[in-house]
Amino acid sequence: RLVPINEKYPLKSLLAACNRYLNRAPRDFVTFEYVMLDGVNDRDSDARDLVAIAREVSCKYNLIPFNPFPGSPFRRSPAERIRRFASILAEAGIVATTRKTRGDDVDAACGQLAGKVLDKTRRTIRLVEDDR
Repeated sequence: RLVPINEKYPLKSLLAACNRYLNRAPRDFVTFEYVMLDGVNDRDSDARDLVAIAREVSCKYNLIPFNPFPGSPFRRSPAERIRRFASILAEAGIVATTRKTRGDDVDAACGQLAGKVLDKTRRTIRLVEDDR
């Protein structure tokens, strides 16, 4: 529901692609951006799922508090819930940073401006296929 492309490219495919990338990359980890949605993906079990992913792919997580916009069915996870989520990752030895929210007081934070603009570019998603 949140990431419809996962139906065509499941998480296992993404993780395999990340590992292929890391075999050639100048760094030894990837960074996953994780938007924290109240009651949707901020449970302790969701944090443990991210721990399992980190065992498959060397990674760190940027936890991003959701910035609500008009018409969105989602809410930002409470600060305490985000701290608890981050502590579960940290206790498992995984680096997780929580992004500071700026501009939300004037509806100009990350994701809020895009919610007010209609995308007329008709861009397509491109995926780099396995080169084997």
